[in-house]
Amino acid sequence: MAIQTQQAFSGFIASDPQLSETENGDARLYMKVGKEHYRQEQDGSFTQLETTFHHLVAFKAAAEQGAERLAKGDKIVAEGYVREYRYQDANGQNIEGEEFIARRIGHDLARTRYEVDRSSRRSSGRESAAFEAPESRAVSQPATVSM
Repeated sequence: MAIQTQQAFSGFIASDPQLSETENGDARLYMKVGKEHYRQEQDGSFTQLETTFHHLVAFKAAAEQGAERLAKGDKIVAEGYVREYRYQDANGQNIEGEEFIARRIGHDLARTRYEVDRSSRRSSGRESAAFEAPESRAVSQPATVSM
């Protein structure tokens, strides 16, 4: 079986996340994100280079959860892919760019301190069959033979 891979982004949220809806009514979260770059010098020290900024978009559940939990300045990691786009603006100018489409997004555990709510999902009203333990079944064991 092949290992499924995707692209990843780690950085910080540079703008206030904006939640909106697509034409189909799906949640869409947009934010500008930043990536700090460093160069290691021969003496072992690091020099900070120019920070780059990018567009990040999430849809549906990732957008809804991100809008509730993420804020400007948060350190994040995201999994997804880069999408290039082209369109013509109202003045007739061609606009080209790229954005990171995040299928999953969350806080960067290596760079963020926070508390986790470990209360039962059922008590919070968020029931899901995906989190229920599988039903255990009795497994018959072959008889032991000694020689």
